[in-house]
Amino acid sequence: MNTQPLPELINQAQQLLTQIRQHPQFQALDYHPDLSIGDAIQALNELRFEAFPSPEPVQVFSLEGFNQ
Repeated sequence: MNTQPLPELINQAQQLLTQIRQHPQFQALDYHPDLSIGDAIQALNELRFEAFPSPEPVQVFSLEGFNQ
């Protein structure tokens, strides 16, 4: 069982998705799923706000450039 805090895990997942999206092998694919990596990042942003509503600033990953 992972004992890392959930916000940290969400952040790591978003960073990995961003790295995948920017990877040359991924960009070379002719891959058109129903849901995109940008959708997954948005879902993680929403999870963060749902699980941890707080007045503190949180890191939100931008969907800019996510057209796949």
